[in-house]
Amino acid sequence: MKLVSWNLNGIRAVEKKGLAGIIEHINADVIGFQETKAQDEQVRTALKDVTGYHVFSSSAIKKGYSGTAILSKKKPLNVSYGLGIEEHDQEGRLICAEFENFYFITVYVPNSGTGLVRLDYRKKWDKELLSYISNKDKPVFLNGDLNVAHQPIDLKNPKSNYNKTSGYTQQEIDGMDNFISAGFTDTFRYFYPEKIKYSWWSYRFNSRSKNVGWRIDYFLASQDAIDMVKDSFIMNDVMGSDHCPVGIILK
Repeated sequence: MKLVSWNLNGIRAVEKKGLAGIIEHINADVIGFQETKAQDEQVRTALKDVTGYHVFSSSAIKKGYSGTAILSKKKPLNVSYGLGIEEHDQEGRLICAEFENFYFITVYVPNSGTGLVRLDYRKKWDKELLSYISNKDKPVFLNGDLNVAHQPIDLKNPKSNYNKTSGYTQQEIDGMDNFISAGFTDTFRYFYPEKIKYSWWSYRFNSRSKNVGWRIDYFLASQDAIDMVKDSFIMNDVMGSDHCPVGIILK
């Protein structure tokens, strides 16, 4: 199986850039989308030319903001939405699809914001997310935009961004450390411990063409899931968003 995650930064915008063709090119069995920035009906409309997938979406109460979706060739056994905590479930940030042998959980972790105004909320979110995925009764693949560069290798300019820019503060790094300590594996680093590859580039300063980026999109595998993974990849060649798709291949 091929599992993929992609922050679209607006599903309706990517539809105009050929989303249906891109999905066909990616050819994943399950895809998790983040930042759809659309209500459920708008998501379905944007996917009208996509065939062969069951579609599940979760929208924010605030229109044009956040939102996640899962597309799956095989119908999941069960699909649930959110962490089950009202404070965190207003922005459509998580969908969990249960399959026979694993959970596929796609998530759009809150950004700490300009001036780190939302950092305390973000820390609470990380804690609740870890609790949520740690209590599953099957192997877990947590995927999505986790809004953190875990190590210096994961962003182009670590020194100038450390503790100044959201996504690379010590508190956010500690949050990712907690996932690793709890037995979750960063699949890309598992297979490619020294490879420099990014998944997000600012739209400013021609960052993507210069490859001044960050790796903030992940597939994490629980302790009982990592042995199911054959490879991990980042699809730098896929355009349409300021992020690119990331994924794993199962054995």
